[in-house]
Parts: sequence; structure tokens; C-alpha cells
Amino acid sequence: MIRFARLLEALALTPSRSAKLRLLADHVATTPDPDRGWAIAALTDSVGLRNARPAMVRALVQARVDPVLFALSYDYVGDLAETVALIWPAPAVAPDAPPPRLGEVVDRLSAAGRAEVPGLLEGWLDRLDAGGRYALLKLITGAPRVGVSARLAKTALANWGGQPVDALEELWHGLTPPYLELFAWLEGRAGPPTPADDLGLRPFMLAQPLEPDDLARLDPAAFRAEWKWDGIRVQLVGCGGRGRLYARGGDDISPAFPDIVAAMPGDAVLDGELLVVRDGVVAPFSDLQPRLNRKTVTAKLLRDHPAHVRLYDLLVEGDQDLRSRPFDQRRARLEALVARTRPDRMDLSELVPFTDWAALAAVRAGARAAAIEGLMLKRGDSAYVAGRPAGAWYKWKRDPLTADAVLMYAQRGHGKRASLYSDFTFGVWRDDGTLVPVGKAYFGFTDEELRALDRWVRSHTVRTFGPVREVTPALVLEIAFDSLQRSTRHKSGVAMRFPRIHRIRWDKPAAEADRLAALERLLVPGT
Repeated sequence: MIRFARLLEALALTPSRSAKLRLLADHVATTPDPDRGWAIAALTDSVGLRNARPAMVRALVQARVDPVLFALSYDYVGDLAETVALIWPAPAVAPDAPPPRLGEVVDRLSAAGRAEVPGLLEGWLDRLDAGGRYALLKLITGAPRVGVSARLAKTALANWGGQPVDALEELWHGLTPPYLELFAWLEGRAGPPTPADDLGLRPFMLAQPLEPDDLARLDPAAFRAEWKWDGIRVQLVGCGGRGRLYARGGDDISPAFPDIVAAMPGDAVLDGELLVVRDGVVAPFSDLQPRLNRKTVTAKLLRDHPAHVRLYDLLVEGDQDLRSRPFDQRRARLEALVARTRPDRMDLSELVPFTDWAALAAVRAGARAAAIEGLMLKRGDSAYVAGRPAGAWYKWKRDPLTADAVLMYAQRGHGKRASLYSDFTFGVWRDDGTLVPVGKAYFGFTDEELRALDRWVRSHTVRTFGPVREVTPALVLEIAFDSLQRSTRHKSGVAMRFPRIHRIRWDKPAAEADRLAALERLLVPGT
């Protein structure tokens, strides 16, 4: 645990991506198996310890520390693991056992029943210093929040082992912690791990945001245009009569979408957008949300939220890898595949005809009325390359909407923001003069503005609800958002999609913020 604790601390204090890559490479180079593999699993949220819960940790610390002191400390620090790590008292008799290894912790927690876990945790907390306790608690509660994505961890491993990161990405689905076969390959002691099937993820190709001056230098004849739909980007992989569905982050979401997996048209890898479609009409994103982040799906969900994939690209067909071929060729193969197989719950993304950028801009102007996010621009000669290659694909999103809302509640952030109030809930006025919440945002401001907001929240708090502070309804925030949808979770009956703080209106009286009736006129059609 000591090595893992030092790694977490170094990663948390290192903003540079290249420096994080070096830290990860150094850790796997100097840490023996299986601890280095479990460290990577912890950073990519792949450990899967289910017997330890935050409530259990709270009960343990409140048995050792005055509950009021703990509550005050938790409120000040803002992070459970950090609070417990710092406040945990030394035992009356120092234990004579050394600090546990990371692999030992994982093995024992995986084999323990729930009743055994508190005793194990208490013993380990007594044997560790503050840094080790923090690492232990982050391991069991998940989400270390040290700025390491799964892709960054894979990149670090690939760079250290001298292998292409895309090759490692395609093997990843067949690997399990602590990744002994993977390290044997990366150290040159064995060949690459052999997956039991060819159902691995191919790294996604992504688009760059279209900047205002980009169109002036781009040749419209070189590009193809497609609608950008408001769902989640997915990859369908079929092989030998089996299939998998992956989200953009690499998560296997097949269990939540068995209807899509069952419709997979043969041995192929397809790129598309996961949506809910009823009678040929794309439903708002809120209709897709009930099926996301699930391990199982009920018959009612399958019936009430019918999943659909709008196909964008064909990466592999049979034994042919098409990713190096131009987009135009892949598109022709995709059209032929769809026409030949007519897969259920799938259709082809429409190409939008245009002659010049002005004509396409006129078409894009109707995106909001049609509940579409905007346009995708793809070079006809572009290969399918992982990441965001320059000049190949662009996303030309519709312009955001804005509204003036009143700050209602604030909550502590996480990681480096754990000591600051950085999650803000805001609302608008009903006709009866009451404020009702319409959204929550945690970005869009500078560090200096965040500090000013934090000071304002602390000096205008009227009530607290655990980690949440209710504030005087006096500060107006100009909120930018993509769309407005019906919501049963908000008292207002509506919710903003992708809200972000566009501007802090220190100058505007709260009484002049927007009314709910004005926002309701912006509702997405069909919600």
C-alpha cells in the first residue's frame, strides 16, 4: 500500500500529462506483480471490491472519533477518504505487523464476507500512515480522482513496454487484473496475450470542435456532412455469432442493451450513435438515460425505451480491417452492408448534401428545431485513426441557449476542488415568486472566479444539508446550455442539457433573472 499511496500523491500533485505518464511507467517498472497490476486496476476503476462501502468507513471512524468532530472535519475537508486518513487516531498499542501490500488488501477483501470487512479495515488503518490510509480508502471506495483516465493508463503501459497503444487497447477487453500476461508481454517475457475471441474494442476516432475561422481554410468539396445526434457514441462488435457493445470510454455496455447486441449484422465492427427511437423519431436524450449504467435490463425498460443505433462507419467487415481506407470507401461498404442485411434496430446515418459552407450553415440553422445537436464534417479521404487527428473530422454544434438563473445551492467538489464549493445548483422564478431548480453546473469559470464564488457561498449560506449549502437567492449566473427537456426529478418540471456557467452576473439583481414560463418555450419537441 505504501508504494500505491506514494503514486496517488504524486499523480494528484502533477498536472502535466507527460509527467503523469512517467510516474505510471516508473511505478510499473519498479513495483512487483501483482501490486503493479492492482494499482493500474484501481486507477481505471477495475478492482471491483463490493463488500466495503462508505457507510462502513463512517461507522468505523465515528467509533474512534467524536461524531461531531468528525462531521465538522468532513465539512471542512470535503472528501471522506482524506478526512478519515487525517483524523484516524493511533491505536493504544502499536501493531507489530508491517503495512499491508496492495495485493494482500485486494485478495483478502475479495474473499471476505461483509461481516469480516470492518475488522480488516480497522486493522489496516491502524498499521498505515495518513498517506497509506488515504490510498486504502480510495481503493475501496473507488474513483481516486488523480487525473488518470483509462486511456492515459493504457498509454503509459504501452509507452513503457514499447508497444502501440492501439494494439494494447484492442487486447484490453480480454485482460483481467492483475494483468500478469500483459506485463509478461510488455517486458518481453512472452508474446501478446491471446483473447479468447475477436470481440475487442477498436479505439474510437474523434472530431475536433470547429473553430470560427476554420471554414475559411477548409475546402467544402473535400468534406462530407452528417447530422450529429444527441445520444452516446458506441461501437458494435460482432464475431462468430456473438456481439458486444462498447461506449466511447471503453466500457462494455452489452448487458444493458441485449436488444442491440442481438441485432448485430454478422462479423463486423460498426461505429454509431446509441439512441431511443419511436416510430422513426429520435427521442430526447432523457429517454435513453434510464437504460444507461445498468448491469441488467427489465422487460419494461426494453419496451418503454427502445434502443436504436444510427450507423456512422464500418471499421471491420469479416476478416478485412477497413480503418486505413478512405471514409468514402468505408461509407460505400457500410451502405452495402445495411442494404444487404437490413439489421433490426439500426439504420444508416444520413449524409447531408451541400455545395458550399453558406448552404450548409443554412441547413445547420434548423438543427435545434429538429432536436439535433449539429453537424459532423468528415474528410472523404480520411482514414479511421484513434484520437483526434488534425484536419480530418470536425463537429459543428448548434449555438447554445442562454438563461439568467439564480444560485440556490452549492456543494464541495472532488480531488483538487475538495476544499472549494464548485458544484452549483441554480433555478428560475415561477409566477408565484418561488425559485425552482433547473440545472446544476460545475465548470465554465476560471480559478479566480471559482474562489470568488466559494467566498460568496460561505458568506451567504442560510442552511446546510450534509455537504450541501443553501444560499441567499441573490446571485445571478448566466447559464449556457444545449437544450431544455421535461424532467420529473426537478421541481420546475424541466432540466437543462449540458449546462455550464457562461458568466457571473455580479451586476444583475436576482429579481431580474428569467422566468420558468420563458424557459418552457425552449422545450425540446416531444418531451
